[in-house]
Amino acid sequence: MGKCVTLAHGSGGLAMERLIREVFLQTFDDPELARLEDQARLELPPGCPALTTDAFVVDPLFFPGGDIGRLAVCGTVNDLVMGGAYPQSLSCAFILEEGLPIDDLQRIVRSMKVAADEAGVRIVTGDTKVVPKGAGDKMFITTAGVGVIPSGLELGAARICAGDRILVSGPVGDHGAAILDARGDLGLTHSIRSDCRALDGLVHSLLASSSVHAMRDPTRGGLAAVLNEYARASGLCLRIFEDNIPVRETVRGICELLGLDPLYLACEGRLLAVVPEDSAERALTALRFHGDRTDAAIIGEVMAQPVGQVILKTVFGGERILDQPEGEPLPRIC
Repeated sequence: MGKCVTLAHGSGGLAMERLIREVFLQTFDDPELARLEDQARLELPPGCPALTTDAFVVDPLFFPGGDIGRLAVCGTVNDLVMGGAYPQSLSCAFILEEGLPIDDLQRIVRSMKVAADEAGVRIVTGDTKVVPKGAGDKMFITTAGVGVIPSGLELGAARICAGDRILVSGPVGDHGAAILDARGDLGLTHSIRSDCRALDGLVHSLLASSSVHAMRDPTRGGLAAVLNEYARASGLCLRIFEDNIPVRETVRGICELLGLDPLYLACEGRLLAVVPEDSAERALTALRFHGDRTDAAIIGEVMAQPVGQVILKTVFGGERILDQPEGEPLPRIC
């Protein structure tokens, strides 16, 4: 098969067949994938089918706490579970640049298999394309995920009400800071780890313990982006207490050094939940006692006015508007 990806690996010939069989089929080890048809046939449990799609272009491919393969699986699973779905199956397509080491590809595919097994999902179909050297950047992955939402469960911004409480499942900004650190351009040595993980277990524990109105994972644009999306979509005001927001000291230090705000840095293993006031403590308990997420916190409340705004009560006791980010401060973080 050689040491590096060549254009022949995307040609549809014997080289491509060997790549698919020796890298993808052996690792993913799924009978539906092994059929090598152009589609997968799915048998879904009762409920409302949910579908998501995503693309991953992270640089570097490998970073503390994960890699592009683990990120692709976890990110797709998390998009499904934020709607309350039980993830079932994934598809993935690889865009490979000529010259990519085969060892790197195999390492990433193995990482995807581990992440999929952890989340209880199958990788059942996919595609591979190879572009000439210089026409891509090592590897891009696109995914689609299918899950099932139990009958009667409805989550979304339209259900947010004045009086609701806002919770976050753990420290924010870890993934964005880890990618920045991993790029090595600034000579930082904090070795921050990404929070990249699937949230299916955490979400279903939360839903079993308390009423939930809405959930979202704060990826690009971080916590600030999700809060502003919810404020606009609900037509309500989200009031956030800066003192309550968990941020690791290493992440805070990098942000102070570079003039960044951790509330705008991406997470890949956190969720923001909006719950009724009388469910807030039960929800907090569920978040704190699931896995290692002991830093979960109630960070704010929903108010009727001012309409469509996010108000941040600062550590100094004042208040300011927490704006929607203009753009991602760190490109190619997911």
